[in-house]
This record gives sequence, structure tokens and C-alpha cells, in this order.
Amino acid sequence: MEMGKVFTIGVIISTYNSPKWLEKVLWGYQNQDVAPDEIVIADDGSRDDTRELIERYAKVLPIKHVWHEDRGFQKSQILNKAIVASSADYLIFTDQDCIPRKDFVAVHKERAEKGYFLSGGYFKLPMDISLALSQEDVLSGKAFEISWLKKQGLKMNFKVSKLVKSKWFTNGMNFVTPRKATWNGCNASGWREDVLNVNGFNEDMQYGGQDREFGERMFNMGIKSKQIVYSAICLHLDHKRPYKTKESIAKNVAIRKNTRKSGIVKTPNGIEKE
Repeated sequence: MEMGKVFTIGVIISTYNSPKWLEKVLWGYQNQDVAPDEIVIADDGSRDDTRELIERYAKVLPIKHVWHEDRGFQKSQILNKAIVASSADYLIFTDQDCIPRKDFVAVHKERAEKGYFLSGGYFKLPMDISLALSQEDVLSGKAFEISWLKKQGLKMNFKVSKLVKSKWFTNGMNFVTPRKATWNGCNASGWREDVLNVNGFNEDMQYGGQDREFGERMFNMGIKSKQIVYSAICLHLDHKRPYKTKESIAKNVAIRKNTRKSGIVKTPNGIEKE
């Protein structure tokens, strides 16, 4: 953390027509060791049931609801609107399907450092456990315990090591993991000033790598990344991806290639439009 400097921290959560999953995520934010100063929900055109859920939770959490009309998958657009609506010095970006462990915000705040963004990940749950998770499971912390998940029928493999709570182990695993510290939309954070300096997300991009392209422009600006995939833990709830198309993937691959080749920092079609 920036020594001797007090800063505010915000969470931006993207959502679209998934109130049951979003509610489980909001349970997690009710239970943080370090409470965020703001939660901005970037709503890509959800129906009234999502709005009603958000209004209910806005009574107990510092929520701002940013919504636009449903025009298909426009996550980059709604994230940019949420960034503009945010006011915190430091922003965590995550999704409607990622339930944070109680130390999630604290880890991001502790590891925040000028000149860097933080790269986290998730632990994926199967559909049956995703559906069965109760508020008590989340608030008690049971949902994040390997032994409890095993009793629910979770198949054990190396990936469960992400849930081990040991500082020396997680620091060591963050250091040795071959995974690149990229900007991952489900779990990443950076300084709002840096986010604005790269002009937010590229609105030419739909599903498939728009978060990575954002991070690549951060790199082009000289920002480095730190790995926290074993430290900042969230549970990923299972779901289908009907918005994933070959066309959007191919288009975004070409945009990312150009971003790396050209060294562009500010996207021309971001928060500000050229």
C-alpha cells in the first residue's frame, strides 16, 4: 500500500440480467474486513428485477446503480459510464458472478501501489454448488473452505490450492505461478487516475479480451502489474455465455494485436470520443 497515504477504494461490478447471482455477490460485499467506500454496479441493460434487487441492497451498501438500455453485449460502454460515476481513488473491477472472500477488498487495498495494477483470478464452482450456496454459507466463510466444498461434492484438484489461507504459501504461489499478471475483468484493480489516462475501455470491443486490451494499454503507458491470483480470492459462479461469438473474438484479437504493435495508450473510442 502507498505508505503514509490515505486513499478511498471503490468496487465496480458488471451485471446483466442475473439477479440471483448478483445477490450472492453482494452478500460477499456485506462481509468485508475492509468495507469499500463505494460500489458502482455497471448494468448492461438488465430488467426491473435486477433494479429492484439493487435498490434493496443500496439501503445497506454504498451502491450507485449505472444502467443503460439493452443493446446486446456492451460491457465496455457500461464500464466506462461506471468509471465516470465513480469517485474513489482506487478501483477494483469484478463481475456479477464473483463472490469475494472477506479479505478481498483488504488484499487489494494492501497491495495497491503507484505505477502498478493488480491481477487476480477466481476459483470456479460447478453449477450445483453455485445454485445451492446460501447467504449463511457466504457470511460464515464456509463457502471458501476446501473441507466444506469437498463435502458438497467438489472434485479435488490442484486448483483448490487457491483457497489455502497462508500468507507464506500464497505469496510463494503468486511468485512462482506461470500465469501472466494481465488485467482480468473478473478481478483486477488500479488507480482511477491511470484508468482515466488510458481513456477507459475500448467501446469498439464486445465479448472476448476487452479487459486484456485495456491492460495492454496500461503496459504501453508504463504501468506494471503485480500477481495476486492466490491472495485476492473470489468464487466464480457457473453460467452460460450466449454472447460469445467467433466474430467478436476475431475482431478483438485484431484490435489487441494493433494495440501491442502500435503502443497506443488512449483508445480513441473510450470514455472520451475522438
